[in-house]
Amino acid sequence: MKYLKKIIPFAVSIFFVILFCYAAISKVLDFDNFQDQISALPLLNGSSQFLPHTIINVEFLIAGLLCYRRTRTTGLIGSFVLMLIFTGYVALLLSTSKNLPCSCGGILEKMSWSQHLYFNTGCVILSVIALGLNLKYSRPAE
Repeated sequence: MKYLKKIIPFAVSIFFVILFCYAAISKVLDFDNFQDQISALPLLNGSSQFLPHTIINVEFLIAGLLCYRRTRTTGLIGSFVLMLIFTGYVALLLSTSKNLPCSCGGILEKMSWSQHLYFNTGCVILSVIALGLNLKYSRPAE
């Protein structure tokens, strides 16, 4: 059972590496569209110059941190924070706006805003579980 508890943070890390790299690469490949969508979103339109670059860089940075055992905890914290921010923003948009463009890229772009909220909430929960298990079981034996 302890082995399974060590594997879960690793598996969740792989999931987030794939998710963040896929999302970032999709945004890079269609950067002009991504930047236009960011500028069309409420509350973010003043940030449309630096925010697209920042989001892409943060996604790649967190993915990189998740690839190594020594930085996995930091990467899982980053995953939690980033997904919490995305989830909060989606919840805010759902409560205040309708028919907004999605700036996610790729397959994720096909989701409705409600589906994004469920998906992001699941990702937040996954990151909490993986972080807790990683903190508990990744320490070297004393």
